[in-house]
Amino acid sequence: MKYRRANLNDIEKMVELRKKQLVDEGLEPSIDIDEELSVFFREKLSESRLIQWLVEDGEGIIACGAVIFYDFPPSYTNKTGKKAYIANMYTNENYRGQGIAKNLLSKLVEEVKLSGISRIWLGASDMGRPVYKKFGFKEADEYLELSII
Repeated sequence: MKYRRANLNDIEKMVELRKKQLVDEGLEPSIDIDEELSVFFREKLSESRLIQWLVEDGEGIIACGAVIFYDFPPSYTNKTGKKAYIANMYTNENYRGQGIAKNLLSKLVEEVKLSGISRIWLGASDMGRPVYKKFGFKEADEYLELSII
């Protein structure tokens, strides 16, 4: 297996992987989000606000994971205000249980360390939660959400 960073030429593949991830998490593909995903990946990659790793095997890309960087106002607990969010974690079902997600997380955490950010957060699916906990992520109730329709 080959691990590599995604680039602008990978956007179409990244869109497909993201949609597979969402379906795996139980979301129905009720609307077309291809264009919005393409724009998101193009902009974030171009701005260096997203780093996505891809894992390739003989049949193509079988896994991926990303870190997205956000700027918040500096605070007493986060002097720079910069935060990192793990996203787009997906492994093809035929390759699960082989440590691929752990390897991807290691690469993403290293990217975050190199950027000088000291905290990482993520939203975990039921399937992913054990992987993240085993890696060392802890439960936190730091955020509230309001849905505005």
